[in-house]
Amino acid sequence: EDPSLERHFKGHRDAVTSVDFSRAKKQLVSGSMDSSLMIWSMKPQMRAYRFLGHKDAVLCVQFSPSGHLVASGSRDKTVRLWIPSVKGESTVFRAHTATVRSVHFSSDGQSLVTASDDKTVKVWTVHRQKFLFSLSQHINWVRCARFSPDGRLIVSSSDDKTVKLWDKTSRECIHSFCEHGGFVNHVEFHPSGNCIAAGGTDSTVKLWDVRMNRLLQHYQGNSVVNSLSFHPSGNYLVTASSDSTLKILDLLEGRLLYTLHGHQGPATCVAFSRDGDFFASGGSDEQVMVWKTNFDAEYGDAVKPQKYGSSVDGTHGTGSEMDCGIHNKKTKTQDSGRTHEQQEEETSLANTLEHIMGQLDVLTQTVSILEQRLTLTEDKLKECLENQQKIIQNKMN
Repeated sequence: EDPSLERHFKGHRDAVTSVDFSRAKKQLVSGSMDSSLMIWSMKPQMRAYRFLGHKDAVLCVQFSPSGHLVASGSRDKTVRLWIPSVKGESTVFRAHTATVRSVHFSSDGQSLVTASDDKTVKVWTVHRQKFLFSLSQHINWVRCARFSPDGRLIVSSSDDKTVKLWDKTSRECIHSFCEHGGFVNHVEFHPSGNCIAAGGTDSTVKLWDVRMNRLLQHYQGNSVVNSLSFHPSGNYLVTASSDSTLKILDLLEGRLLYTLHGHQGPATCVAFSRDGDFFASGGSDEQVMVWKTNFDAEYGDAVKPQKYGSSVDGTHGTGSEMDCGIHNKKTKTQDSGRTHEQQEEETSLANTLEHIMGQLDVLTQTVSILEQRLTLTEDKLKECLENQQKIIQNKMN
């Protein structure tokens, strides 16, 4: 069965720039050129929340791993962290000296990486929004930055036509991939962490092995690639293009699997849900669309490495083997050493811990909001005192 359009959301008043699902698929967040964020409920008839606070276009949004926070970056040069509830409270920090184009949480939810037109990538702590360090070897706007699944690497893509791989600990650029012939709009880590995919204005999608620093697959399209997202299995990749289409690439076979038409005008962003059952897309038509993947749940037995990555136009890409962790179905194995009760207890503990971490996110964010309000109150009191002093001095004179 082909992917199918499940729902579409209307509410933005300008192009949609970014979309992301919460962990439990209960909510979907979108950012827009209309300077707002929208939090959409996946439950029918539930109202959407519109979050206002940014002074200019919102270019990137993402849920934290726990789903209790949303990060956004804007053309107003700030990053905001929101609690995705009806109040829509947020803390703001001036993150860069130019437009912020990308925000991304580390998998443990403790760090945030941002990318900007000031040509830098910056890393922050989520709690207290403390600046940690900058990565600054790009020589043009940085469009996108992502943590690797294990948090040890950062990848960034830029209008300088390069994709750079960074070591988070040493803060050194390990490698620059220079095969793109245009601006590189978007880059993502494969779920295995062993390879990356990038798309850009040269209408190509390229996959590299980050251990060997070599090109694995190359897909030649006929329109600018604005965004891409890996299916959690690692076997598929979805792209959003300026020709209004979404394309699903089968990375096992190295070929184009589906071309989906839904948006009127450029498709600007796309993202799979955490479990891969759905993906969402946004476009310049101001619409957010939710698609059901309908992929076969069985991915086949262990797959042999691909000798060639076919490109979209049917010609062969690189001659590299596809061996970066794109493989087999998830098999349900029963560890004979553990009882059913032990497994349930472990799952319960994991869920409890996740809930505690999520509540910690909210508490920390609430404290930050209160601190900002106290600072504003102090500033107003100082201003009032200064005005009173001026009035008294004027009367005395």
